[in-house]
Amino acid sequence: MSGIRKIVNDPVYGFVTISHPLVLWVIDHPYYQRLRRIQQMALAQLVYPGAVHTRLHHSMGAYHLITNAIAELRNKNVEISPEEEVAAQIAILLHDVGHGPFSHALEQTLIEGISHEELSLAIMERLNHEAEGRLSLAIRIFTGSYEKPFLHQLISGQLDVDRMDYLTRDSFYTGVSEGVIGYDRILKMLAVRDGELLVEEKAIYSIEKFLVSRRLMYWQVYLHKTVLCVEKMLVKIIKRARLLISDGVDVKAPSPMLDYFLHLNGPFQPDADLEQFCQLDDTDVLAAIKCWCRHGDQVLSALCRMIIDRKLLKVKLTSTPVDPGQQQACLEELVRRTGLSEEDASFLVFSGESVNTTYNPRDESIQILFKDGSVKDISAVDNALIQHNLSRPVKKYYFCYLNQERIADWFH
Repeated sequence: MSGIRKIVNDPVYGFVTISHPLVLWVIDHPYYQRLRRIQQMALAQLVYPGAVHTRLHHSMGAYHLITNAIAELRNKNVEISPEEEVAAQIAILLHDVGHGPFSHALEQTLIEGISHEELSLAIMERLNHEAEGRLSLAIRIFTGSYEKPFLHQLISGQLDVDRMDYLTRDSFYTGVSEGVIGYDRILKMLAVRDGELLVEEKAIYSIEKFLVSRRLMYWQVYLHKTVLCVEKMLVKIIKRARLLISDGVDVKAPSPMLDYFLHLNGPFQPDADLEQFCQLDDTDVLAAIKCWCRHGDQVLSALCRMIIDRKLLKVKLTSTPVDPGQQQACLEELVRRTGLSEEDASFLVFSGESVNTTYNPRDESIQILFKDGSVKDISAVDNALIQHNLSRPVKKYYFCYLNQERIADWFH
């Protein structure tokens, strides 16, 4: 097996080479191959039709970037052993393996009380058992418990290859040029001191562009008002199905795996539930949505048909909180015209808030290495854009509701 070498043609970076047998074993594993069936950007394709790339695309891209980053650091005499390189590659390949159907959109909804990072770790530990401990170093790097922090920072930090790839890739597939970043220059300027990841002074403007691009992509793509609305509708569908099940109404999903989690009582137990989770993907949820378009419950069927036909709820995004009086009036009008209860109507009239902070130096930092050997956080650099604008959180409020002119389309 040592002579096996595979080349993958990636539309963003070109050819990606995989040559280590343990890396190939991870990629060939069904738990990893499941990522082919999970959309990277959930239902953003309803706004950006090209956004149909998967979690597998993303993880392979991040693998390519970390391979390049390690090569650059070695050129600067940073000591990274072959075992550490393979472990870091495996850690980045599996960093998102714990995502459930439609990625972040259904996180904490379909599988409650456990994050995708925790699920990723549980899956890595299961794979490590199968691999007879050969993934132990990858797990230590992934969890940040290894003696070389910079390897973990490459995987999870303000300037990690995860973010570099998803900005580059999501920009490519959506056609939103604001997400284009100089990832190649940033990789060339990486450095390490005392085990911590730094960036050379020459890359300051590339990093500022990276942070600006991230902010713009959040508001133009990830938290675009229609993307936000359809993902909240997806959450409402799962919550509605669960409510009906708890009330004794028959809600059958065509997939036994989805049915298992809809009827799951109590918290997620990795020992009992992980195998079922690793068979769950977007197709299970999408098949259920198509099936439930004909369900007897008017609210569930309306929400499902809206997504399938792309005739969505109306949505307003504002910088001030939603007027409770306006929301209540909209809710009461829907109740009056449909005969629904207020509780049922609230699945079609709802509000909430979204917050994005591009760079918070208190949480994690980007350290700049100057020519004189000094090191500063980028927020402390003179005239840095980050110091003035990007560290401030931006909060927006959304209001989703059924347009009065469309009520008759869904309720007779």
